Order: sequence, then structure tokens, then C-alpha cells
Amino acid sequence: MELELNADQEDLRDSIRAVLSRESPVALARRVVDDGVRPDALSSTLAELGWSGLTVPESDGGIGLGMIEAGILAEEIGRVMAPGPLLATVTQFVPAVREIGTSEQRARFLGAVAAGEISGSLAIAEHRGSFDPAAVTATVVLDDTHAVLAGEKRFVVEGDAVDELVVVAREPGTSGDDGVHALVVPVSSVRTRPVHALDASRRLAHVDLDGVRVERERLLGDGRAPSAPALRRAIEEATVAAALEIVGIAQTIFDVTLEYAKQREQFGVPIGSFQAIKHKFADMIVSLERARATGYFAALTIAEDDPRRTSATSVAKVAAGDCQRLLGKEGIQIHGGIGYTWEHDMHLYVKRAKSLEPLFGSSTTHRARIADLLGV
Repeated sequence: MELELNADQEDLRDSIRAVLSRESPVALARRVVDDGVRPDALSSTLAELGWSGLTVPESDGGIGLGMIEAGILAEEIGRVMAPGPLLATVTQFVPAVREIGTSEQRARFLGAVAAGEISGSLAIAEHRGSFDPAAVTATVVLDDTHAVLAGEKRFVVEGDAVDELVVVAREPGTSGDDGVHALVVPVSSVRTRPVHALDASRRLAHVDLDGVRVERERLLGDGRAPSAPALRRAIEEATVAAALEIVGIAQTIFDVTLEYAKQREQFGVPIGSFQAIKHKFADMIVSLERARATGYFAALTIAEDDPRRTSATSVAKVAAGDCQRLLGKEGIQIHGGIGYTWEHDMHLYVKRAKSLEPLFGSSTTHRARIADLLGV
């Protein structure tokens, strides 16, 4: 198992970084937060570059790359806090349709994603906050031509800004994995409520499904095979992407803080020369590199469909959660008073990282999952 990026992947990383540095400076994220600006121009630019089709199979009109490349995109988006629905489309909507859909459905929906015609997200969590398909309580009643939904989905990433949602629901009277289905639902047919979240640079929405009626052909798969196992595979991709986005944010926190420590002086010398500050940076870089290594290892297990993918996904999310806690705390503390101000960008990075901690399961959730997998 090769853990180093190859030349093509390094070139991809460099090109993504160059474009995002130019098109999505932190000033754009601040405008989204302060002024409510929609990043439509950025979304259009990235769609024109074909990034939405990064992991769409070539047979469906996409570029046909895999989880490593999706991880690179996630990390680079985290570095600049790029707003917009691209990451949700690539790491949530696309994997769900690809894992569950029929060949006709993949051609229809993934082909539209690759062409830059639609964006999407995954609607699974409810009031309990679980991302496990077995915990879903929203219902779907199927007949020969239509599906009627009921219930509510919560904290859907870009849920009111994308075009389509993969909605997870179950047939009435079922429990566990039985009767779980995934449907592609147009956002125009549901009622959404924006969430006033800690991180205002990324849109979250609650989605009301009561009475929503869609064509039966929007039910992913053949309707007979269970969808829960395939959904879990898709959610693993989304989880690793969230972990690597945290890594990108944490890297920027580290870089900004290090530069500050080199310039800020006390007692006539840079504060970075103090032993206590050096110890903080040593702890930060160890945590950051641990999160990066476990994140890309998990991405590789998914890319190679390694049987360790489930445990590796949880380890990556735990490491990323630990990393954001440490770097968020030290990044603000080393900056001193200015780190607490609205005018400094540090709070934007910390809020994005904090908001990603519970997405697709917190560190506590994934530690418990690792314990279950180990049988302890």
C-alpha cells in the first residue's frame, strides 16, 4: 500500500491550491459571513473547471478519479475555507448515487454533476444527530409510480443551496437496516430552514419532508437490494473528506500562528523564541501530521476497498477531531488578545474546524465505534 502521493496527485494538489488561492481568498469567506454574499461566482468557476466531476466515473461523463483525489480537494478547500456546495457534491452526493444507483440513475444524476448542471448533498441526520442509516426515522411510502416522504432531516450541508438531495428514509413499520432507502429529491420540492450555525461560512439547513412526492424512478437502486450497506460505504467517503478538510484548516491555523510568533515581540525578542511557545508548536505539528497521515491512510483504504476501511475511517475522524481541538486552542492563545477579535481571521478557521467535528460523527462517536470493531 503506497502512502505517498504520486506525481499526478501532486500536480492535482498544486493546481487546486493555485486556483483556490486566487479565486477563494479568506476575504471571500469573510464576505459570506459578514455580508451574506453567495459564492455563486466561485461555484461557477469551479464547475467550469470540471471539479464537480472529479470522482464521477468516466463512463458517466466524469474525470474518474478516486478517494485520494477527493481527499486532496477536501484538504485544499479547508486551507482556504472555500464556501459553496462543491465539496458536498463531490464527497456526499456523488458517492451515494454511485454506490446505490442503477446504471441509468448514475448516468442521469452523475452525468449532470460532471457537466456542472446540478449540485447535491446528503440528507440523513435527524433530531438524534446520528449518521447511521439504521437510526433513520423519516418514512417513505412507495407505490408503482411515486414515493411519498414524511419526516425531517437536520443539518444538511448546503441543504438549501444545492439542486438535489439524496434523502435517506425507511418504509413504515421497519427497523434497523430493513426497509432503508435512498431517494434523489429536488430541493425545489422540499421546505428548508437555514440553520444559524457557529460557522456562518458554510450553509446548513433543516429539511421538512412531510408530504413531499417524487417519481418512483428517483428511488436509488432497484428497490429490492438493501441500501444501508451501500450508504455506509458512501458515508465513509464523506467522513474521511470531512477529516481531511479539518487537516487543511488546521494547517492554515498552524501557518498563520507560526508567522505571528515569528513577528510578535515581547521583551525585545520574537515570542517564537520562547521555549514554552516552541513546545506548543511541537505538539501542534505532531497532532497535525498524525491527522494528515491517518486521513490519507483511510482515503487509501477506501480507494483500494481494503477491509480496514471502516476502522481507518473512524481513526481518521478521531485524529482530526483531536487535532482541531488542540490547534484551535493554541492558535487563539498564541495570538493573545488579537486572536479573540472579530477583525482577525483566526475565529473563522476555528469555527469551520469546530463545526466539522460533529459532522458524520464526533470523535467520541468514532472512538466508541472503534471499540465496537475491536470487541472491547
